[in-house]
Amino acid sequence: MAAITYTKAAWKAEADIQRLPNGKYQGVVLLMPMGNTDSDADPRTVNAMSDTAQEALEEAKALAHRLLGEMH
Repeated sequence: MAAITYTKAAWKAEADIQRLPNGKYQGVVLLMPMGNTDSDADPRTVNAMSDTAQEALEEAKALAHRLLGEMH
């Protein structure tokens, strides 16, 4: 599944999912300054695990919006 990218001012957040070894899914967000080509941004993970990839992606999108909302 392709990551979904959101932007706000000079920041971008990429929301995606990862499949866990137990078969569940977890949302992941990379938050980085615009124009950053380094892939060393620390991923932020959603606290909850989801049964489906779609649920995990919805959680990741919500986290991305929260994180961007905190950026100035």
